[in-house]
Amino acid sequence: MAKNFSELLKKMNPERRAKIDAEVKKTLAEMPLQELRNARGLSQVMLAEALHIQQPAIAKLEKRTDMYISTLRSHIRAMGGELDIIARFPDGDVRISNFSQI
Repeated sequence: MAKNFSELLKKMNPERRAKIDAEVKKTLAEMPLQELRNARGLSQVMLAEALHIQQPAIAKLEKRTDMYISTLRSHIRAMGGELDIIARFPDGDVRISNFSQI
């Protein structure tokens, strides 16, 4: 018989629950554009309309591994977000400001 996840979660020790919470946060913090669009509750058609382009262009964009920063920025803005470019170093992170006006 299937068990309710919340019931299983209640039975787990706090250490195990914390580990699961950390994994969930990590999974939600990193995802491809298509998954991000889906998580935001948007279809390709809805996003295409917001960007004033055709739906096949969204499908093509989501499969790309290389694109202009301006293209990615407009895609993210159409989903209601903002894009920041961050360089990560052992001694700290730096937000790259060159691209903020694109």
